[in-house]
Amino acid sequence: MIKMKKAALVLIVFAAVLLMLGGCADSSKEVASQQSNDTSWNNVEERGELIVGLCAQYPPFESVNEETKELEGFDVDLAYALGENLGVKVNIIDAQWEALLGGINKGDYDVLITCMSKQEAASSNINMSEVYYELNEVIVVKQDNETIKSVDDLNDKIVGVQSGTGAEIAVDSLDSLKEIKRYNYNPEAFIDLSNDRVDAVVVGYAYAASQLKDKDDLKIINSPVGETAEIVMVAKKGADALTGKLNEALAAIKSNGQYDQAFDKWLQL
Repeated sequence: MIKMKKAALVLIVFAAVLLMLGGCADSSKEVASQQSNDTSWNNVEERGELIVGLCAQYPPFESVNEETKELEGFDVDLAYALGENLGVKVNIIDAQWEALLGGINKGDYDVLITCMSKQEAASSNINMSEVYYELNEVIVVKQDNETIKSVDDLNDKIVGVQSGTGAEIAVDSLDSLKEIKRYNYNPEAFIDLSNDRVDAVVVGYAYAASQLKDKDDLKIINSPVGETAEIVMVAKKGADALTGKLNEALAAIKSNGQYDQAFDKWLQL
């Protein structure tokens, strides 16, 4: 009887092992199938063109030159440098910020290169590249404001911020604010700041520095708000081949000096 029980136990264990191995095999086949179905890079290569989505409302990363009407900025130069390294043309499409993530999932763009942080993209089912820039959110106040000198001084204040951005995430993490006013774009927030409808605006440092060159009535309080935002490129979920190629190209342009050239031109403020 004991020998029969032992034999039965051995059979049960053997069957369990076979089931586990079968499950692993099925899982491996599924992963291999998914990889073989990923045509994200092949599509770009065959087309000979990388379609880049961005929102040209955020200098010095991306904006429209008022004189030439051409797109310009760090992300624009970055996109062209990546395309050159990948051996494809670059087609940049300017779109509304709130439509970008939906557009990547619909296939309107191959990649978003638009100063989008991991935090901003995290709620969507997408692929992210390696971090290509780190951005601090800072406080902007009127030039004559002597009461706000740090994040702690925002207590019981009205703070303006652009919706759907890392700055909004940072502001939402603050306690004891009197009110948060949310705007479609930062220029609207700056107008309200100049007209005393908000006490402060929270925005990325690079944007603030580029805009305040022509605004004598405002100043930056360089006291970071929230965590440093990690800026990434965004591709459709499962576009692993394209994401890998973009990461390789990013490493290459950092090595050959093209990244530094764009950085010095646009972000060395």
